[in-house]
Amino acid sequence: MNNAPPSVLERMLCFEVYSTEHAFSRLYKTLLAPHGLTYPQFLVLVLLWQQDDQTVNGLGVALGLESSTLTPLLKRMERAGLVARARDAEDERRVRVSLTEEGYSLQAKVKGIASCVADATGMSEEELMTVIASMKKLRGGLEASVRGGAKLPQ
Repeated sequence: MNNAPPSVLERMLCFEVYSTEHAFSRLYKTLLAPHGLTYPQFLVLVLLWQQDDQTVNGLGVALGLESSTLTPLLKRMERAGLVARARDAEDERRVRVSLTEEGYSLQAKVKGIASCVADATGMSEEELMTVIASMKKLRGGLEASVRGGAKLPQ
């Protein structure tokens, strides 16, 4: 039995979130690599499977990504034949993104990923919903702090 006191890192919420994100990344990489997908590409597809033909801006807002990050990602997905990008007919400043037939067909190939990831956590559905609610509250508080001009105490 290890009676050593917890390290400084073990008591830091930010480190726990950071290391958990890395664990998620490794798991998703393992699950998505056989399909030639990265995790951000998978998230774009999830949004388009839910509602096809969205604007780049709408996707960026939903994913919390700037267009300077999202546009190169979408270009790679377009080259891979998963999505098509086109100027909006009503407002040419907007670019719309829609699934190709290949993008649609990928949904059936990766449909088990969500349950695989849920199983990998070792948590019940109720526990996962509690964690999700806590993470949303945590993110909201952090974003509000940034908007309010977070500063170190004097």
